[in-house]
Amino acid sequence: MSNNWPAMTIAEATALLTAPGAPFEMETLEIRGRPTRTWKNAPPSLQHCFAAGRAHGSRIFLVHEGERVTFEAFARATIRLAEHMGALGVKPGDRVAIAMRNVPEWPVAFYAAQLAGAIVTPLNAWWTGAELEYGLADSGASLLVADAERWERIAPHRAALPALAHVLVSRGADQGRAGNSRPDAKALEAVIGPPESWADLPAVPTPAPFLGPEDDATIFYTSGTTGRPKGALGTHRNICANILSSGFSAARSYLRRGETPPVPDPSGPQKATLLSVPFFHATGCHAILNPSLVAGAKLVMQKKFDAGEALKLIEAERITSAGGVPTIAWQILTHPDRDKHDLSSLEAISYGGAPSAPELVRQIGAAGAAPGNGWGMTETSATFSHHMAEDYLNRPDSCGPPVSVCDAQVRGPDGQVQPPDTVGELYGFGPNIVKGYWNKPEATAETFPDGWVRTGDLARIDSEGFITIVDRAKDMLIRGGENIYCVEVEGVLCEHPAVMDAALVGKPHLTLGEEPVAFVSTKPGMTVEEAELQAFVAERLARFKVPVAVYVRHQPLPRNANGKILKTELKKDVA
Repeated sequence: MSNNWPAMTIAEATALLTAPGAPFEMETLEIRGRPTRTWKNAPPSLQHCFAAGRAHGSRIFLVHEGERVTFEAFARATIRLAEHMGALGVKPGDRVAIAMRNVPEWPVAFYAAQLAGAIVTPLNAWWTGAELEYGLADSGASLLVADAERWERIAPHRAALPALAHVLVSRGADQGRAGNSRPDAKALEAVIGPPESWADLPAVPTPAPFLGPEDDATIFYTSGTTGRPKGALGTHRNICANILSSGFSAARSYLRRGETPPVPDPSGPQKATLLSVPFFHATGCHAILNPSLVAGAKLVMQKKFDAGEALKLIEAERITSAGGVPTIAWQILTHPDRDKHDLSSLEAISYGGAPSAPELVRQIGAAGAAPGNGWGMTETSATFSHHMAEDYLNRPDSCGPPVSVCDAQVRGPDGQVQPPDTVGELYGFGPNIVKGYWNKPEATAETFPDGWVRTGDLARIDSEGFITIVDRAKDMLIRGGENIYCVEVEGVLCEHPAVMDAALVGKPHLTLGEEPVAFVSTKPGMTVEEAELQAFVAERLARFKVPVAVYVRHQPLPRNANGKILKTELKKDVA
């Protein structure tokens, strides 16, 4: 850190970057009856993002194992699939679901549905068949685009999904043929072909955008502390706010160190991201996929993250940004082969989605890359605050100040705004806050009072606006970036005939942040083994939610005078 840092305050840097005529200029608009600051130069819709992306032509956009897809090839496949969706009867406002891991077909399906005017509903690829059935039924999806593995989970539930009229399956054993092994689904390859052939599809003109900023764009499911997952309904403005957020933060870092932010050069060296978070998360879709498409950046995917393979890809693909969640950053930094590879292209290691140790921030800085962190949630359409470079090194416990179009407040139990450095519940407001929950007006009213979002996180905000998350008000764990709501796992455990009571707590883990550990008490005269309970949960919930250990007790779990389980006492047995 240079001796003259910071060369200007956060407020001064923000004023320069957002001044009239500047790339990050803001304007205040009335949105849903409330004055809201927005990015004046953000794309109006994801249809506009698609059009901007096609301008990058022959540059490589998507890399997946041996597959390399240019921006133009991606555009041709997307337009072909959008036309097919229209032929199947997909209309603006219809829901199109995607259930697949990170493969090139995922962004094709996402943008094809956007070109058709549909509300895209990405589903968690970790989910079980029953969980996927719920997402499809709750959203009322009429079309599903899935990979073969997800389709195998969903197919047994097809009879319970009368609204699901069409299914397209990619990467099946019989890909490319008009039919596939199940008569109630069609091979996606029969419509667009495999990725290596997308460049040979007809060069159809880019459809004219017809959607606007306030039109509905996506439904991303977020688990709740009670009940079933809720679909966060996001508009095009909500999502497109991310297009400028990370660029603003990077430019602010230059000003803070007394340097002039560089002007983006479309013909210069290409930025490249090693994608280690799923597209079905708001971070992977809103904060990485969409900005990369608009900016002409390359996205490099791995079927499954492997740190040794990641080091090879960073060198071979000249990766400029990596990370995703702290787990990934730790593994890259501590891999024994790190010094055997040329990692000089790596400019930033950024992450979010889980607590991170200050030591990780220092190690990234020592390795010569700029550390980056952010805070957000599905309800904030990904990025709400952003933290990087010297600011992050100087405040490693913080998740940064809100991006300039957002406002943050800490409120007390009475709802009153608290002074700086006082702990309370974090509330957020801005153009990225979703409209609400799909078909859940009561939950919407509770979580989004007056357009603000109640985050459920306990935080403090200092006098310069830097947010520090100190605890979670919600009973939730975060395992490697995946949210685990304790009540959901506890509810499943209590369905077992031998279990009387259950509690889930977090066990610290160096790379994953924390892992779930369960305590159960048995019914009188009954017994059950740990492995049986783990298998019981695995049959009903996604793998990442399965407790890594289950402590079976034959006496009641400790409770306070109000009857609440004392999880602090239980945590003493797993620390």
